[in-house]
Amino acid sequence: MGSSVGWLARRLAAVLQQHLEPAGVRLELWDGASTYAGPRPIGTLVVADLRTLLGILVNPHLQFGECYMHGTLQVRGGLEPVLEAITRLALIPSWRERISSYFATGNSVQRARRNVHHHYDLGNDFYSSWLDERLVYTCAYFERPDMSLEQAQIAKMDLVCRKLRLQPGESVVEAGCGWGALALHMARQYGVNVRAVNVSYEQTAYARAWAAREGLTGQVEFIEDDYRNLAGEYDVFVSVGMLEHVGLTHYPSLAGVMRRTLRRPNGRGLLHFIGRDIPRPLNAWIRRRIFPGGYAPTLAQVATRVLEPARMSILDVENLRLHYARTLAHWSRRFAAASDQVRGRYGEEFRRAWELYLVGSEATFAAGALQLFQVVFAPCESTPPYRTRAEVYGGAQDDAWLAGTR
Repeated sequence: MGSSVGWLARRLAAVLQQHLEPAGVRLELWDGASTYAGPRPIGTLVVADLRTLLGILVNPHLQFGECYMHGTLQVRGGLEPVLEAITRLALIPSWRERISSYFATGNSVQRARRNVHHHYDLGNDFYSSWLDERLVYTCAYFERPDMSLEQAQIAKMDLVCRKLRLQPGESVVEAGCGWGALALHMARQYGVNVRAVNVSYEQTAYARAWAAREGLTGQVEFIEDDYRNLAGEYDVFVSVGMLEHVGLTHYPSLAGVMRRTLRRPNGRGLLHFIGRDIPRPLNAWIRRRIFPGGYAPTLAQVATRVLEPARMSILDVENLRLHYARTLAHWSRRFAAASDQVRGRYGEEFRRAWELYLVGSEATFAAGALQLFQVVFAPCESTPPYRTRAEVYGGAQDDAWLAGTR
């Protein structure tokens, strides 16, 4: 190493490189020096100064993102493969992460509104520059690998509707409806009546205008409100991508809403959410910059804290995490194509933050650190809406099952 790099920097770099070496990631200091001794690296992290090096070593979960966003950390060799390799090193949570996950901050009505505004009210033009044409901001479903993002998002919405066995004239309540794509799809394609709630003003206004253009205002009602204020009884309860924003301490409130709004005995519901296999909080940088108040639960936490108190029986569970990795790859490419537009409106730090968020999320799902669960449920005393998965995915169907014999 050159003389311009002090003794402290050399020691810190050696310690950090020791942690990165098993992932095949090379660390390079600001003068080009490196202690990497492994085979050809997957990629290289280039730190700009001692402060960046120290920050990443002391608090990597927060400072990696902060330094990348500010430009004092550069990545050579492809951001996604580097992040995926690093993520695979950290799949086993520390004892501190395990404990802190049980004290995750919940989202009150006021905090939920602030958090949603922070992430979703950045302007519809921002999201339309890289999402599909329907602004579906949840995991797509790639029935075929050659599907476009638009096709895969329609396939996801149809998959949800088939799992729910929607029938014309039924009533559906959707908690957290985004820009309204699923609610309008259910009404348009399946003939149901939908009441959809969302605390985002911009998204609700967009959804209402879309419903008016399609002449669906008589079938779909978009309400700017918190899910906790839902009233009435419905045949179907569906929530796609909202559970991550609820927070563990407010799961009893969600359970209460589901219990009082889902019609018995033959109601049914579906939760589509980002989850984990082991309890641990979301990455500290993601919580600070992207998803304040976010928490990805385990299946056990959802079963015991939401579905069991709501007196619901789990009928089906599916993990679509690789579909989410592919979805995020599509979003990342589209975001990269819109980089100049994003930089011009929001600045370079914002652009780098969202680049890291999208590419990092792709890497996290690809590595298996996050999962994407779809859970179908119904009141404990009800008859399951379907008997075999053939009714959901097609293929040979057993007439005896479909006839309702046991």
